[in-house]
Parts: sequence; structure tokens; C-alpha cells
Amino acid sequence: MRVRRKPWADEELLTNEQVVQEPTLLKGKWHELFNNDNPIYIEIGSGKGRFITETAKVNPNINYVAIELQISVVAVATKKLRTDPVQNVRFICGDVKYLEDYFNNDEIKRIYINFCDPWPKKRWEKRRLTARNFLGIYKGLLGEVGEIHFKTDNHDLFEFSLNEFADSDWKLGNISLDLHNSAFEGNIMTEYEEKFSSKGMPIYRCEGIVRK
Repeated sequence: MRVRRKPWADEELLTNEQVVQEPTLLKGKWHELFNNDNPIYIEIGSGKGRFITETAKVNPNINYVAIELQISVVAVATKKLRTDPVQNVRFICGDVKYLEDYFNNDEIKRIYINFCDPWPKKRWEKRRLTARNFLGIYKGLLGEVGEIHFKTDNHDLFEFSLNEFADSDWKLGNISLDLHNSAFEGNIMTEYEEKFSSKGMPIYRCEGIVRK
């Protein structure tokens, strides 16, 4: 869903220090930006940033990079950080198709994909963020050991994703067909997740694991 452009968004992105202006220049150098050697986790399609910022708060020894395409959405997320700073998170206003320009292989250790566009038509399968063409890119970036944590409210997308993980030689773990009524602990909700779950919709979750 497209978000109406906010007139103040461009200035917000240019002036907020937690927005990375030229992520391609940081490829292989993200630890220098964070000034530590902590693991780097990324979220693809971070929306208004609730999940990534709350996750960063409870995990100060992890560095987080949020990637979101829509300028106004990123601006909303980063504007909140001016009054509630979180030092171990940065935002990229960019496209998933440029991931390999942003990060070196083996530079990140976990990828979060939350409530991505299901692209429901058959001819759109390759656009789904859990399609095997994307999984191949993620596997390179994660290196020898890494994980994808995936959540969705869409049953068909979840079923598709499980098959793509399996067919691409990923191990699967912590599969849940109803996350909020499961024994899983430590879940942090996105804005969409709160909306969907309040309507009684089940949330599907799994982890794709790389062990080379």
C-alpha cells in the first residue's frame, strides 16, 4: 500500500543521523558505523519501525539495520527516534533488490521479514520476499551461519514460504500456525501484527536456518 508523501519527509531523512544516506559506501564496513563488532541483524520492509526499534532496545548488544522503500514511512520511523533515541539501529530508505550492494557476504547474521506483500497472483511469485530467488541472495549474505525470522498473516504466503525454504535446502525451526496462542516467548509485534491479531486473525511464524 502506498503512503501519501509527507511534505517534511525529505528533510527528515536528510537531517536525521540515524538514516544512512549512502549505504553502498558502508558495504563491508557496517561495524565501523556502529563502532563495535556486535552482530548485525536487518529487517526488510520495516514499515514505521516499531518492531525494529523495540527489538533493538531489548538487545543492546546487537546492531540493527532497517530497510524500507517508502520515504514517508521511513521518515515517520526516524522522527520518533528524535525523542526516543535507540543507538543500535539505523535506517536505509532503499530497495531489497540492492541488498548485495549494501552488505558483504557473511556481514549479517539474521534477517527479519514481517508481513511482507503476499503478491498473490501466480505470475508474481518471484516478487515474494521468501521466493527462492531472494532466499539465494539471503543465504550468501548470511554466510556460514544465519537465520531468517518470518511472520505473516497470509496462510497461502506462509505455505508457499515453507516450501521455498525446504526446496532451497534451508532448515526450518519454530514453526507456528498461531503465534499468539503458542508457547513462543519474546515476540515483539509490528503495527500490522497488532491490527491483525486484534481481529482474531492467526499469525504464522517460522525460522529459516543456514548451517553450512
